[in-house]
Amino acid sequence: MTAVSRIGDTVRRDVGFWTDQVHRLLAHLRAKGIQEVPAPLGFDEQGREILTFIPGLVGHSPLPELRTDKVLISAARLLRRIHDATEEIAQIYQSGWQSPTQEPIEVICHGDFAPYNCVFDKGEVVGVIDFDHAHPGHREWDVAYALYRFAPVTDPSNPEHYGTIQEQCRRVRLFCDEYGLLERSTIIQATKSRIAYMADYLRQGAAKGDKRLQANINEGHLEIYTTDYAYLESHLEEFLIAIN
Repeated sequence: MTAVSRIGDTVRRDVGFWTDQVHRLLAHLRAKGIQEVPAPLGFDEQGREILTFIPGLVGHSPLPELRTDKVLISAARLLRRIHDATEEIAQIYQSGWQSPTQEPIEVICHGDFAPYNCVFDKGEVVGVIDFDHAHPGHREWDVAYALYRFAPVTDPSNPEHYGTIQEQCRRVRLFCDEYGLLERSTIIQATKSRIAYMADYLRQGAAKGDKRLQANINEGHLEIYTTDYAYLESHLEEFLIAIN
């Protein structure tokens, strides 16, 4: 959504009011041993943020190599490590974010944990980028979106659709197992809420004149979200039985 340039082993990106807070988060994660996130290196003479470059394949779907269990496992484990590393700062870093807080506050959510924001190498997630939508929130909010994008739990009409309903259920359960999500009775409802949130985000942004979000609607993203929401609603019981 913003201009990005690579210079040597660094990435330069346009900034927002949230960038300073994101840099604090990235520095904290790196200090906690999460080397799979970019290191913040300040700002260049043009005012762009400077981040370390993470080599690998960015997960633009649909890619067959993104559908393996190995990818699911590595993604779930990395998300869990990020969440665990932010528990101690979640109640402290409460302002300065682009995206709104999602109560109850447990961790700092990535906010957009999906293949297109992950870097892959040798069939595993080796990096996660673009923390622009990070914010305080609860684990389930982030896990729900990861399930939507990684399993993925989508209607067959979605270009990123993969697998039968039974295969989707299995993949959701595998992700939850590897993340260590013990309470799963509301995770599918949370996934529906995340899809609805994305639909509202597009509608509200377009209504305010955001041409980028209007372009997303014109490209069919809003229709995809509403269709996927209906798909989850119609298969709610199947998912709940299979993953618990």
